Amino acid sequence: MIREANESDCINIAALSLEVWLQTYSVNGIRSENSKYALSTFTEAHFKKLLPDPKYKLLVFCEGIYLRGYALVNLESRFEREENGFEIEKLYVHGAFQSQGVGQNLLSEIKVRYGNRFWLYTWVRNKSLGFYKKFGFKDIGQYNIKLGNDIIENRVLAHGPI
Repeated sequence: MIREANESDCINIAALSLEVWLQTYSVNGIRSENSKYALSTFTEAHFKKLLPDPKYKLLVFCEGIYLRGYALVNLESRFEREENGFEIEKLYVHGAFQSQGVGQNLLSEIKVRYGNRFWLYTWVRNKSLGFYKKFGFKDIGQYNIKLGNDIIENRVLAHGPI
């Protein structure tokens, strides 16, 4: 079931975020820069702070009492042009439930609720690139992030009429 997140979901969203982020970006092992970023960013308080903010929408995919994935949408964020739509800041799915329709269902729900023009960025080495292209995203640019001394190269992908 997909629904809007509530305060009681935030602790699980934080834990899932840590799991997915570290599995994605710490492929060579855990190091200080990654740990500091993840532990300071993905907190229960961080997600609780987003809930009342009208520019953010936080959707969760749950089965019973279990969180399987979530999407964080920023309705005000744009990449280069208004036509690229709003940003999906996070689309995280628990590793055990990837390739089982969780991400696809979250994206479909985002389209229904907020419209079909949106963008996101993902690391060039992320296995999700193929998933996004299969879902109809087009590569429209690059967005790099500095983490410690490393530059994380990301591709910007947009969905909808371009």
